[in-house]
Amino acid sequence: MADPGRRSPKVLLALSALLTFWCLAVCAVPASAAPLDRARFTADLCGDAAGQVRGAESLVQAGGDLAADDLAYAGRLLGALAERRLACPAEGAVLFDRPGAPEGRDALTGAVRPVAETRAPVLGLRQRAAVETARGTVALLTGPDPASRAAGLSVLERRIATVPAALLDRARDAETDASLKGTIAGLAQAAALSSPDPARRRAAIAAVAASPSGTAAARLEALKGDPAYASDPAFRAALDAGLAQVGRAVAVGNALAILYNGLSFASILFMAAAGLAIIFGLMGVINLAQGEFIMLGAYATYGVQEAFRRFAPAQLDLYLFAAIPVAFLAVALVGIAVEALILRHLYKRPLMSLLATWAVSLFLVNLVRVGVGTQNLQFTMPAYVSGGIPLYADFVITWNRLFAIGFAAATLALTLLILRRTPLGLDIRAVTQNRDMAACLGLPTRRIDRLAFGLGSGLAGLAGVALCPIYSVNPGMGSGFIVDSFMVVVLGGVGSLAGTLVAALGVGGANVLIEPISGAVAAKVIVLVGIILFLQRRPEGLFAVRRRR
Repeated sequence: MADPGRRSPKVLLALSALLTFWCLAVCAVPASAAPLDRARFTADLCGDAAGQVRGAESLVQAGGDLAADDLAYAGRLLGALAERRLACPAEGAVLFDRPGAPEGRDALTGAVRPVAETRAPVLGLRQRAAVETARGTVALLTGPDPASRAAGLSVLERRIATVPAALLDRARDAETDASLKGTIAGLAQAAALSSPDPARRRAAIAAVAASPSGTAAARLEALKGDPAYASDPAFRAALDAGLAQVGRAVAVGNALAILYNGLSFASILFMAAAGLAIIFGLMGVINLAQGEFIMLGAYATYGVQEAFRRFAPAQLDLYLFAAIPVAFLAVALVGIAVEALILRHLYKRPLMSLLATWAVSLFLVNLVRVGVGTQNLQFTMPAYVSGGIPLYADFVITWNRLFAIGFAAATLALTLLILRRTPLGLDIRAVTQNRDMAACLGLPTRRIDRLAFGLGSGLAGLAGVALCPIYSVNPGMGSGFIVDSFMVVVLGGVGSLAGTLVAALGVGGANVLIEPISGAVAAKVIVLVGIILFLQRRPEGLFAVRRRR
């Protein structure tokens, strides 16, 4: 007969399994956060200076675990204390709607209470700093909008050494605004870097290195002066590895930024020089008013914006697209008028045509100054040309420069289509190659000159549209592009659109590459000297247009 005091192995095994399952279930249930002791907190704020500091600091330390209603209660009391709307009778506290009110409400119960025999606590400098930090904690965790939460975060940033990691982690996890969430994460990393826990500091270094940027590099570089860098080999190894990782990433990001900025600058140069290449290649006219035609295109864009603002405000974001045909046609008509009234009489005198276009440029600049003013125009930037997206390290693809690059590519494709697939393009190419033979074959060379001048002027107007989201628009904006445009045209080959594109890429990339090293003025001088030396060896430029004699 079996002993009843003994258990079979199967029973013991079942009991141990049941006990293990119960322990796991209990451990898996998260411990609920301890609620705020409201009476104690109220008493601290109504107490002496030490009590006020103790109450405010306890709220900051427990803020990561407190419930939202407890935080709201603490926020009401702290706000009333800072604004002199808190009165402290023998028991509890009274909140007033305004300082000096005849009655208020009990902080704990909300019941109406008179102000007789109460005292108003006064904050000293140390107490006010602690209270403001506690208010910043409440604002960061319970603020109704990103602006109020950002204001709370800025307060905590001033005393980040006293802010626990749990509070910042809770704020980061609950934040819905992407920009503010990144700021909170960065501040949490900064706090972890100064933590007394070595393991936490090494983990923070790895986290900072995983999101490389110039700010991250500066943040890690500052830790080289920390005593732990000399005394702790593990800390030194982690910091050196993090700095090396961030340094490589920042170098790659800077290289990408140079390429991107060079491409966007080259796009602007190409659009500014494309019309000049057609005019100079076909007619031999050095159009010094090309920069002012760019300015007219930008002002036409402003006119379209104001028309949308007045008659179709709901569609204001579309004004840039609507300005494309308007700017092209408006500036093309101005160019045709200049050619018909002035330049057609000066084709045999290149110096006089040069002076005439210079006079036109001065006239247009002063006309705009008198008619519109000299101030920079204010443009409303649509969402598709505002902001950007971080790609790698400090490299950010900005939408306004991407718009300029895409617009330049579309302009190139449309110009090539006109020159190669339309009767006007065929006539322009024929007159460019041999004007006399084209005239003998019956082509109206004067009318072709006029239309080509209008086409080149219209392309300058399109450049003005692309410049609006990037540069300041004012009457003198065109003068900064005329010299670079001529350098691009001469380097690429007179009359060659492909040469203009290649030269724009070269000049734009060289300028952006040299500017950080030697400055903007020296960069332009170096590029100009390089072009002069190149033209000494190849006077016809990169691409010579075929001409029949």
